[in-house]
Amino acid sequence: MSDIALHKYLPRLPEIALQEFIEWCVLEQAKAAGCNFTPETSKLNNLPPTEYVPKLIDQFMKVKPDPIKAGLVAAIAGKEADKHGLSGLAIIADFVSLYVKYLIPKDGNTPEQAQAILTQASQHQCEKLVEIAKKHGVEF
Repeated sequence: MSDIALHKYLPRLPEIALQEFIEWCVLEQAKAAGCNFTPETSKLNNLPPTEYVPKLIDQFMKVKPDPIKAGLVAAIAGKEADKHGLSGLAIIADFVSLYVKYLIPKDGNTPEQAQAILTQASQHQCEKLVEIAKKHGVEF
């Protein structure tokens, strides 16, 4: 199955774990899509997750290696995240994970190659989410 439904697990995580997952998506996984994002930490220091995450995402969304692709991917990820009916930091985590995942298949020349890349990106997200959840005492 290529579509790992992370959105089902996100509401079970505490805000600090969601923040950690979001950070991983934008700082580490996004590199596979050519997004070398370095946040302006001076604007993020000492903020609680509910303020930190939106400011981090605002900075991240301004980095677009391919503006046309980024715009299309943002629309697709937003539409899909809306269907999941989450709220708070969980919907932000859902959107960001989808956005980053869909940016990655820059090397897929065929639908099959692109799907294989998406599957691998989903698997990496799932593994990281499970790792972060365990660290914060949440078992899936």
